[in-house]
Amino acid sequence: MSEILNDRYRLDKKLGEGGMAIVFQATDLMLERTIAVKILRKAFSASVPFQKRFKEEARAAANLTHPNIVTVHDFGFDKNRLFIVMEHVPGTDLKAIIKEHAPLPIPQASRLFVQTCAGIGYAHRAGLVHCDIKPHNMLVTPDFRVKVTDFGIARAMASVKHDEQSNAIWGSPAYFSPEQAAGRAPSPSSDVYSLGVVLYEMLTGELPFMDSTPQDLALLHRYEPPPSPRHINPEISPALEEIILKVLSKEASARYRTADQLGRIVISFTELETNGYLEEETAISQPADPALEAIKALETKKTPQGWLTIVLGLLALIAVGGLIPFWLWIYSQIN
Repeated sequence: MSEILNDRYRLDKKLGEGGMAIVFQATDLMLERTIAVKILRKAFSASVPFQKRFKEEARAAANLTHPNIVTVHDFGFDKNRLFIVMEHVPGTDLKAIIKEHAPLPIPQASRLFVQTCAGIGYAHRAGLVHCDIKPHNMLVTPDFRVKVTDFGIARAMASVKHDEQSNAIWGSPAYFSPEQAAGRAPSPSSDVYSLGVVLYEMLTGELPFMDSTPQDLALLHRYEPPPSPRHINPEISPALEEIILKVLSKEASARYRTADQLGRIVISFTELETNGYLEEETAISQPADPALEAIKALETKKTPQGWLTIVLGLLALIAVGGLIPFWLWIYSQIN
C-alpha cells in the first residue's frame, strides 16, 4: 500500500535520492493530478530552526511563476519529515545529459543555457538567490525545455553552518562560487559564477576544478585560474571563451551582475556566431528584454529597407526616363 502524506499526497514511485532528500512521483488525491514530492531526510527535518527557515524559503519559492522554474505547490510536515510538493516535470536532468553527450554542440548548449538564465534571472529580479546552482537542479523535458528546481531548499540549506553539514550535503563544491567557498553569503553574482561552471562543463565535458576533498576544492575556486576551455574543446571560439572566463572571475564585481545579463550576452553571441540558430520555441521561454527586442527588430528591418530603397530609386528613374520623350514631343510641336 502506498504511503500518503498529510492525507492528500500518495507516493507512487521513487524518482531519485541524494544526501539531502528523496524525490517521489506522487498523486495529489484532492486535485487528482501527478506531482513530485521531495521529502527531506530526518536529520534536517528534526531541526526546529531549519524547519522555520525551510517554511520561509518554500513560501518565497512558491511565489516564483516562470516557465523555466519548477512550480512549488505546497509544503508540509508529516511523520517527522519536511516535504515540498512541486509540479511533476517529465524527462531527465542536465547532469545526465552532460554525462552522456558532453561536450554538447554549442547551439544546443546555448539553447539550454539561455533558458536556465531566464529562470534564475527571474528569481534574481524577485530578490531571490538560488545558492546551489548545478546541472542536477536543471530538469530538461522531452521537448527540450529547462526548468530550474530546488530554490527554497537550497536557500534553507544555506542557513545551516558549513561545519554542521555532512559531506553529502555540503552542497556541490564543484559549482560553488569563491565567496561561498570562503563562507560568505551568496549573491546573484554567486549564482552567475555557478552558471559559468555549468556552461564550462556543458561545452567541455569537464569541470574547471576537481579535487578529492571539499576543502581543497574550495581553495581551487578561491585562488586558481580555470584551465582554458578552448584547450579542451577547440570548437569554442576566443569570444565565447572570454565570456566563460569572465563569468568565472574570482571577484564578484568582475562578473556579469545577474543571470539575466549573462543570458542576454549568450543570446547575442550565439546569434552572431551561428547566424541566428535560436529556434522560436527557445525565444518563447525567454522573457522578452525590451532593449534586445529593439536591436532584433532593427536588424530584421535592415534588409527589407535596403531593397525598398533600391526599388523606389528604380521607379523614380523609370518615371523620369518616361517623361523625357514626352517633353521632347511637346517642344517639337511648339516649334
